[in-house]
Amino acid sequence: MSELFPIVVIIAVIALLLGIIVLFIAVKRKKEGKYPEPDYRAFFILGACLLPVGVPLWIATNNPGLLGISGLGAIYIIIGLSHRDKWKKT
Repeated sequence: MSELFPIVVIIAVIALLLGIIVLFIAVKRKKEGKYPEPDYRAFFILGACLLPVGVPLWIATNNPGLLGISGLGAIYIIIGLSHRDKWKKT
């Protein structure tokens, strides 16, 4: 147990530093106006794929945590449909 503790601390420090770097880059891009608007059609498509996958996985494995995949799919569908006027045309 004692030899595992330094490894966990090192991984946590690396994850924290990466998070700070990503946050810094995101704030800098937002200030410069280079922050692209998300493709809400992709949210809808991803939600339509995740929604029907979650229920069979939940039933097959009897793990209620996998029902969250369907919940995530429903949320993505709601986000995509609420911004339907901003869908990027292909």
